[in-house]
Amino acid sequence: MKPIKFTVLLLLIFSVFYLKAQQEKSNFTQQTSFNKKRTTVSSLKITTLSTMLANRGLGEWGYSALVEVDRKKILFDTGSKPETVLKNAKELGIDLSDVEDVFLSHNHRDHTGGLLTLRKELKKVNPKALSRVHVGMGIFSHREDRENHMLSMKKELEADGVEFIIYSNQHELFPGVWITGPIERIHEERNWSGNVQIKTDNGTIEDNIPEDQSLVIDTEDGFVLISGCGHAGIINTIEHVRLNIHEEKVFAAIGGFHLVNASDEHLKWTADKLLEFGVSKIIGAHCTGINSLYMLRTMLNMSRSDAVVGSVGDSFDLKNGIQAGYIAR
Repeated sequence: MKPIKFTVLLLLIFSVFYLKAQQEKSNFTQQTSFNKKRTTVSSLKITTLSTMLANRGLGEWGYSALVEVDRKKILFDTGSKPETVLKNAKELGIDLSDVEDVFLSHNHRDHTGGLLTLRKELKKVNPKALSRVHVGMGIFSHREDRENHMLSMKKELEADGVEFIIYSNQHELFPGVWITGPIERIHEERNWSGNVQIKTDNGTIEDNIPEDQSLVIDTEDGFVLISGCGHAGIINTIEHVRLNIHEEKVFAAIGGFHLVNASDEHLKWTADKLLEFGVSKIIGAHCTGINSLYMLRTMLNMSRSDAVVGSVGDSFDLKNGIQAGYIAR
């Protein structure tokens, strides 16, 4: 055999074995990722403390919910006005003084406006109340022509002993309780104004709320997704969860999903995706939009008890499902 032909043959053989090894490595990596032992929670209750609709307490353009999971408590966002969540919790007979962890979905005031007041009042009972704040990378970025109030809030709260924990990737906060971290925008689910710019070392870029993150809780029935505004897009968020946390269905979606201005075509696309992901229960609060929620309910062929407009005091738990507010039934 001539030297050139022999060399070519060796290269071909080497290439076949190399590609096969790489494929096996890839399969092993993917299998390892998705075969990682799941931890599912045994108890979960989510209670809405701030949204527009209310027959108990105060309604506002904002969002907040108390998450109670396996004897842990997390305050998800803090509403818009300084005292709304504080007053609504009192109206509902909910004690927030033992809540030490706060999750902020993004920087907008309608999700962060109550934090300073809540910390000030609750620390009188428990010095550790709301002492850990979990945020996404980018929440403290300098916005052009608009003050990012999170910068001054961070300074004031850190002086008061509060710790800010910043996430750039998914993270398991407690067993079965996941923070998504910032979410890649794969699909075009644009739902922000586009009027604000972020200052960077290389100039300005559009503020697409890059820090937007959600909370997902792993249950035996699948994931429960909690979203503040869903500026990353509800479908982008679910795909992020399935790709980076676990390839499990998301059977319940709760919170704000910023579909209020969505076209019929976009809602149909969203409904088809939600059906594919196994979503069977929705509480559409805040910026989801009442009409958009009803259209999704029809497209998903859900009952009126499984897809409801969020209202102050409504709840979701693993045993009873959705307990809609009186005004939203």
